[in-house]
Amino acid sequence: MKIDEIRTIVQLMSKHELTEFKIEAEEMRLCIKRAGNGVAAAPVGQMMAQPMAAPVSQAAPQVADAPADEPTSAVDRITIDSPIVGTFYAAPSPEAESLVKIGTQVSPDTVVCIIEAMKVMNEIKAEKSGVIKEFLIDNAQPVEFGQPLFVIE
Repeated sequence: MKIDEIRTIVQLMSKHELTEFKIEAEEMRLCIKRAGNGVAAAPVGQMMAQPMAAPVSQAAPQVADAPADEPTSAVDRITIDSPIVGTFYAAPSPEAESLVKIGTQVSPDTVVCIIEAMKVMNEIKAEKSGVIKEFLIDNAQPVEFGQPLFVIE
């Protein structure tokens, strides 16, 4: 998909007050999200066409198994999900501390992790308020679109 086509889609989204647009084809996947007030929610680097690695039916399970002694079920959990396909990083560099830890208070603008997609490092914001209760993915692991990354309360 060419950048002019993506710009046209963004303009149509704005004109028709759409906040999310997804399209999948044989060789690419495109997901664009924007804030409801007409301002882009993600930097241009996050609006991307992503080659599909495997059919959706072969995707790995997206929710980690909860310990048996934990009373919350996967349905009850509030999660921060991956907005893009890529590689999850908890810190901006290998030497740096994690952006968030268990017990960290987050707001919608808090950067919680970085996802590398097509050699671009994308800062991922919480988009929710709460306290980080659990990491659902290990550092440097691949993630799918919509895959839960953190549990918050």
